[in-house]
Amino acid sequence: MQAELYDKVLVESNDVKYEGILMPSQTDSIVLKLKNGYNIGICKDSTSITLLEKKQETIDRGKVSQPGKKTNEKLPSISILSTGGTIASKIDYRTGAVTSQFSAQDILGAIPELEEIANYNCRMIYSILSENMRPSYWVELARAVYEEIMNGAQGIIITHGTDTMMYTAAALSFMIETPVPIVLVGSQRSADRPSSDNAMNAICAAIVATGDIAEVCVVMHGSTSDDFCSIHRGTKVRKMHTSKRDAFQSINARPIGRVEYPSREIKISTNYVKRGEKKLAIHDKLEPKCALIKYVTGASSESLLFHSGSGYKGIVIEGTGLGHVSTEWIPVLRTTTGAGIPVVITSQCINGRVCDRVYDTGRDMLKAGAIEGGDMLPEVALVKLMWSLGQASDIQKVKELMNSNIAGETTRSTLL
Repeated sequence: MQAELYDKVLVESNDVKYEGILMPSQTDSIVLKLKNGYNIGICKDSTSITLLEKKQETIDRGKVSQPGKKTNEKLPSISILSTGGTIASKIDYRTGAVTSQFSAQDILGAIPELEEIANYNCRMIYSILSENMRPSYWVELARAVYEEIMNGAQGIIITHGTDTMMYTAAALSFMIETPVPIVLVGSQRSADRPSSDNAMNAICAAIVATGDIAEVCVVMHGSTSDDFCSIHRGTKVRKMHTSKRDAFQSINARPIGRVEYPSREIKISTNYVKRGEKKLAIHDKLEPKCALIKYVTGASSESLLFHSGSGYKGIVIEGTGLGHVSTEWIPVLRTTTGAGIPVVITSQCINGRVCDRVYDTGRDMLKAGAIEGGDMLPEVALVKLMWSLGQASDIQKVKELMNSNIAGETTRSTLL
């Protein structure tokens, strides 16, 4: 029988044997997906292909069985809200691409160790890759979290794609006052890769969700090895690498702590809000019509003028080192704030805080109505501005909110 696309085959080339899934190719090479999840290209010259399994049998083998509903009265009750992302993804053998296919229930089936930690209520909110997130989705997610806590959840785990996880973490940090842990977790590599970080990340997230840290936090690999996961505050974390397993880092702050692996011991490194300290509350109004502008050398003030004249309700500028733009921008900045549109200044630098009182340009920007963003990350400042405009329409009140430390997004002393 002749091998077809997506069949499991054995390819022999120059006395070397390769076993895998036959994939589509746009060149003259044979493309094979190996057992480890990676693709290789093999020159067609002097090769032979032997069929091992037909495609339907191969695809079925990749499915994850649904676990039975188990309850251990000695364990806490945790809700897993799935939004998609790589932690809820695997290779789609029809296309060869990573696709969001798993549900929260599938994750439980794939990681049986989770059932040693808690009882789970699984709920799929979305099944999307994180680049497709939007502010309206944050609101729906916040309401789902609120409902789960109201219904007795002792902790929340949110599975999420890593590329925009820090935006969602910041949004939830501002929208929800929580008496229990809210943990966002993802993975850099899909579940069917041997190097996947999904299992360890999920286990560590469950440990944090059953613990005492009643904040929105992100739990991800803390090193390239499988030795610990870091617990990052939701308003102080950024993805710092495209693909490394320890891509997430706390910026201008220490991580709240870490989860040692495999011992699962939590080690705390800074202050945090403890379980039960706050009463549950939700403030879920957002103004999505906000923009983040990056200032570059020689940039025209027309960029700011465009946004201020296009219906945007708030603007964050990622300025130079201490938070500057060209002096040519200052008249437009004054006009923008005079029209009731708040403008928040942040820095392009990864570490440190803005200070517009050192140089003349900065002082002129403050006189023109700019709001200093302190040591907030630009993306956090953007989300906070959306949230602040959802809470108040008066620009002075918005300025007060932006200058207030709501969810640990600003610190008095920035780490160097």
